[in-house]
Amino acid sequence: MNKKTIGILAGIIIIVCAAVFGGIYATRNIGKSDRVISEENAEKRLTKMVDRINPKTGTPIKSPVEYDATEDAASELPDIDTCKVPVSAETALFAEIYSSPEKAGSGTDGWLCEMAMEFNSQGYQVDGQPISVQIRNVNSGQALDYIATGKAVPAGFAPSTMMWVDMLNARGTPTEIITDRLVGNVAGILLSDKTYKQLTEKYGSVDLKAITEATEAGEFAMGYTNPFASSAGLNFLICTLERYDLADPLSETAINGFQKFQKNVPFVALTTMQMREAAENGSLDGFIMEYQSYQNDTMLSKNYKFTPYGYRHDNPLVSIESASPQEKEILARFAEYCTTERAKARATEYGFNGLDEYTCEYDTVSGDILTSAQKLYKTNKDNGRPVIGVFVTDVSGSMDGEPLAALQLSLINSMRYINSENYIGLVSYADEVTIEVPIAQFDLEQQTLFKGSVENLYASGGTATFDAICIALNMINEQMEEMPDAKPMLFVLSDGETNVGYNLNDIRDVLSGLKIPVYTIGYNADLSALQSISSINEAASIDASTDDVVYQLKTLFNASM
Repeated sequence: MNKKTIGILAGIIIIVCAAVFGGIYATRNIGKSDRVISEENAEKRLTKMVDRINPKTGTPIKSPVEYDATEDAASELPDIDTCKVPVSAETALFAEIYSSPEKAGSGTDGWLCEMAMEFNSQGYQVDGQPISVQIRNVNSGQALDYIATGKAVPAGFAPSTMMWVDMLNARGTPTEIITDRLVGNVAGILLSDKTYKQLTEKYGSVDLKAITEATEAGEFAMGYTNPFASSAGLNFLICTLERYDLADPLSETAINGFQKFQKNVPFVALTTMQMREAAENGSLDGFIMEYQSYQNDTMLSKNYKFTPYGYRHDNPLVSIESASPQEKEILARFAEYCTTERAKARATEYGFNGLDEYTCEYDTVSGDILTSAQKLYKTNKDNGRPVIGVFVTDVSGSMDGEPLAALQLSLINSMRYINSENYIGLVSYADEVTIEVPIAQFDLEQQTLFKGSVENLYASGGTATFDAICIALNMINEQMEEMPDAKPMLFVLSDGETNVGYNLNDIRDVLSGLKIPVYTIGYNADLSALQSISSINEAASIDASTDDVVYQLKTLFNASM
């Protein structure tokens, strides 16, 4: 064979090979969704980044795990002074009221505060003494914990819904109804016009039954808020259980139905803002909110339809058993003031008292059933899909002292709220990254390793936050290969600084492509930096001051872990 012929054959081989490999490259993504392609690209980029990081491996340290069966729940609560007092008492004789935020805030959320200020200026008296009221802004679930544990007990309690009062009574703290309604409100599901139309066409109408069926079938992504803290979330939970078994919402039938529904819920939001952002970014097709908040948000009321559900939120006012007769009289006088025509008109102006024609189709449930429903949620929310979570802890020099001590205390205390079926790991970082505890099931053995490693963290050096996040993401990905149906989560506990290694811009696309939520907990932190990380995949960012970090993490883990 002459040289010319050999050259021609070689050229043909090169052309054929180029065509074959070119065809393979060009068709490599055929049949794949954009999300799969994005995940694959993110994984490839993460692998390259991880290759440049040389993490250390920590020495396993065990520490006994001892949970007191009669744990002191009061010790987990922050001092009551962390909850704001928008209206202070003006007299020696007064009654303090713990109120839910939608009426004890400011602007259109400040109706009860305005009523209190006006009431205090009227010069009313009881037994010849001037009187006033003091309003403290406390989430209904947290207020329940304060009162039930005796940590801080007001004269009056004004939650969003009577459900919290029923639960308080069931926990051994009797109350007396001053009024079952200060102002009217209703919880509802918000749907875009497009989603509302699609559900109507398929199911004939839009109600809780249609939404749960669509969620079960994987046709609809529903979002709701933490039922341990949120009135709308608790309402949604119990009504979903009743949707499956109205006679017994705690039955096996109800549990099985809830598990099917929950399987297709992307996440339970820690806050309404987190849930709303997820909806705006397309991660949720529907989410819950109270009508008053919906009315006061022009964007929401213009772009979403409101479908009421469940029990009414009529903002009752009750007195606590320990309140004096004079305090009870003050509460009664204040409730009467809040029902004047002028007060009602102001409430309506602020978005309350809408949908007054709405009535709940279910009978009232007891406080014991509501408490059991919360426990049922905790054990069944993941429907057999364990969470794979890695805690990334900042041990740089800036965390030395009180911030690191708070981090250690909050993590160790919160361990009891992580289900033992989940898979947990621990990473620490300063200048370098250390894998303190590789991912494993959070059984007693893993808990002793986790606790011991947390106790032995110490602070020094720089801050390689995003290097540590890369290592943690890689750990989760490797575990997900063995458990593809698990739910991945990342928790970053830091003061928000970064001065070593990769930065946020380096890994933003990786986080976005992998869709792994990164919850951030800030200790004396640059909160905007941490919020930038969490917002990529609609996770929550917590400002964990040393006073309330323990309670906030308890709430987060009850909702997520």
